[in-house]
Amino acid sequence: AWLKRRTSQNIVIGGAAGAFPPVIGWAAVTGNVTLEPLLLFAIIFFWTPPHFWALALVKAHEYERAKVPMMPNAKGGARTRKEILVYSILLAPLGVLPTIMGFASMIYGAAAVIGGLAMIFYSVRVLRVAEGEGANKAAMQLFGVSILYLFALFGILVIERAIEVLWPIVG
Repeated sequence: AWLKRRTSQNIVIGGAAGAFPPVIGWAAVTGNVTLEPLLLFAIIFFWTPPHFWALALVKAHEYERAKVPMMPNAKGGARTRKEILVYSILLAPLGVLPTIMGFASMIYGAAAVIGGLAMIFYSVRVLRVAEGEGANKAAMQLFGVSILYLFALFGILVIERAIEVLWPIVG
């Protein structure tokens, strides 16, 4: 909470705290921390800035009034839009790694590719549509896509684990 009002990087710093649950859950269940939960941490960490900064572009005046230095009102909309795209480009290949590493299916991999491309596509739209009502619409579309992206990836992982555990019992 203290950093939220001190730095425009509050979302990046807070993103680390928000990304720890998969690591903590993995450690609680397995008793160790391996590359898999660290990758899940990275996915959430790199997802967080495009997700929240898209909303912050729309709500910049409210953050300004509340004296919270979110990226758009502290560093400007142009820089925020560029950083959203950079984080989305970094996120897209991370999302596919669980399939490449063998702990997620090809269904997950396809969802990660489609979702990663959608994140990049909508981030480019946010970058290109910088003014007026269209800018808010583009930012809110990215915000919505980002919610679906993370929900789909982690939802598929949960379903795959449930099938893996339950199939021997019911099959």
